[in-house]
Amino acid sequence: MLVFPSSIDLSSRTLRYLTGQLVARRREVGTRWRRLAAGRQALLVLAHLRCGDTYAQLAAGFGIGIATVYRYIREAVEVLATLAPTLREAMTTARAKAFVILDGTLLPIDRIAADTPYYSGKHKRHGMNIQVLTDPFGRLLWASPALPGSTHDLTAARTHGIVDALAEAGIKCWADKAYQGAGRHVRVPFRGRRLKRWQRRHNTTHAKIRCVGEQAMATIKGWRLLRKLRCSTNRITDVVKAVLVLHHATA
Repeated sequence: MLVFPSSIDLSSRTLRYLTGQLVARRREVGTRWRRLAAGRQALLVLAHLRCGDTYAQLAAGFGIGIATVYRYIREAVEVLATLAPTLREAMTTARAKAFVILDGTLLPIDRIAADTPYYSGKHKRHGMNIQVLTDPFGRLLWASPALPGSTHDLTAARTHGIVDALAEAGIKCWADKAYQGAGRHVRVPFRGRRLKRWQRRHNTTHAKIRCVGEQAMATIKGWRLLRKLRCSTNRITDVVKAVLVLHHATA
């Protein structure tokens, strides 16, 4: 396999943060020797998460085996996932905000037509549903565990306890039409074709507020691995959490 130099559009601060977490992990488990130093392992993991480089590409580039690449990536993802904020912690942060924006997105996966639970009729493809909370400026606050792509956004929000958490904390939330019926704390636009003028104005204002949340989706999709996941669906939640932690650590 041919090997060539490449780049990762992340700051050295991200690399230092992940390296520090991996050094602490190695001390915790008492590791004496590894094929790669912690800094090189961190670089490998970032290349996988940010650029979507495959195990084979990374193995060739770093001069190690594919199985070693798999272990290095899995270890780093698990370390980062344990540091991700919980929904309760996100609600504590959100109390200091004027409101939050709730939205859902589909992370594409490599599944076939027989995998019905993962097929999203809305997006016409297989994937995993995640729910995202952002602040009024579109900054990412929290991302939910992943559910099969056939899950409706409102069902997902209720399953994760987002609706109850918002009501309990008394936090105002803006969301799209998919969350109709979530309760008075979740504000959604009016539905229907024959709307009154004031309702149309309300929907326009609502859309201007809610569209800021798309910045968070762009942040998530900026990690190219999440544009087409080929790992086990059981690992996707940890991958999303790892990306969230890296984003918060370097924001």
